[in-house]
Amino acid sequence: MALAATLRETLAAIFPGAMSVDPGECLVYGYDNSRRQALPDAVVFPTAHEQVVALVQACRAARTPLIARGRGTNTTGATVPVAGGVVASFERMNRILRIDAANRYAVVEPGVLNGDLQAALKPFGFFWPPDPTSSAYCSVGGNLACNSAGPRTVKYGAPRENTLGLQAVAGTGEAFRAGYYTSKGATGYDLTRLLIGAEGTLALITQATLKLTPLPAARRVLRATYADIATAAAAVSRIMAQPVTPCALEFLDNAALRLARRHGGDAVPEAGAMLLIEVDGDVDYLPSAVEAVAAAARGEGLVEWRAANDATEVDQLWAARKALSPALRAIAPMKINEDVVVPVSRLPELITGLRAISEKYAIPIVNFGHAGNGNIHVNLLYRPEDPAQAAAAPGCLAAVFDLVLALDGTLSGEHGIGLVKREFLPRALDPVTLELMRRIKAQFDPDGILNPGKLLPD
Repeated sequence: MALAATLRETLAAIFPGAMSVDPGECLVYGYDNSRRQALPDAVVFPTAHEQVVALVQACRAARTPLIARGRGTNTTGATVPVAGGVVASFERMNRILRIDAANRYAVVEPGVLNGDLQAALKPFGFFWPPDPTSSAYCSVGGNLACNSAGPRTVKYGAPRENTLGLQAVAGTGEAFRAGYYTSKGATGYDLTRLLIGAEGTLALITQATLKLTPLPAARRVLRATYADIATAAAAVSRIMAQPVTPCALEFLDNAALRLARRHGGDAVPEAGAMLLIEVDGDVDYLPSAVEAVAAAARGEGLVEWRAANDATEVDQLWAARKALSPALRAIAPMKINEDVVVPVSRLPELITGLRAISEKYAIPIVNFGHAGNGNIHVNLLYRPEDPAQAAAAPGCLAAVFDLVLALDGTLSGEHGIGLVKREFLPRALDPVTLELMRRIKAQFDPDGILNPGKLLPD
């Protein structure tokens, strides 16, 4: 549907020279990394909090959908404007407003790129722990919207654990601030953590106060290869059961390694499975920490244990992980990528179960991800042009989710629910919980204009 003339005029006044209704330009803001696509009626580019307040008020008055967008790296269709309406791209609202080293926080706008923030913090001796694979080009606002994290979550936590406060605009058009500038606070409901992971369905974030962590003095990168997937998964459980917490613990199964080797060459080892491990901390502490992790990694099935001695070797050890995503996209552009989570001790059962599902539905499944959290990226390499695989894919995906839930897991660790997982949410949450979520949504967004068709099922 086209924008109402009154709303179009209002938006043009709020965003002079920073609005488009041209279908060609709007189409660029109608898709994300899920490969889903829809055409918004308009795109606006906020640069100030006050503009966002006026924008929400205008869209509410016109009962027009409003979708907040970062850089479109999401894989679940969370920013696809399925109901049309207005997309608010925050790419121009990208200032780092303050870095307060004494109090260990930074205040940023939502369009700041994760990688740019990390570069700005480094001279102060700090970093913000969330580090998705797309950190060079994903925005902090997008990280907050989906609680996106990355490898370092195993030690340092996700955005929910690393955000002190937020400034936002609810779907009512009311501006508010949630949270604190302090590391402790117990004053009422925790709206900050509620907004993080809400995928823009409750409010539009216009400013974030982020909790900073000191950069470690040193780190070691380690690689362990195993004869098979089961022994590698068992090693993950042993590593996470001992006192030293690695800052990254990545898992790649044999299919992932074969694909990565095809893309990355001999730098990627041949093995049944591989763990990529990072340990960080004080220089004097590191040797004993590495030995503790190594002792846990040793066991049945271990083929090789290797530690990087310099930056070149670090790059070589990470080569398999970095080569994997391009390799997967090259052979299966329409692959289904789910980021399920199970308790770490149940990883062996998950990996065994996924192999059985792959055989039953005749769809290749490649598994890799953040094993230290039990967060595995399950990639169904199905080809939609193959009638048999197209018919089998829905059942295969449902079986994956059923397995995860049976193992006390959850549907997503960092990608969110978005458009593609919302129909499965009733499998993971009981009816009372879903109804409470709907009531919360109604309080923040009574007219349902914020990112309709996402997260909550109909």
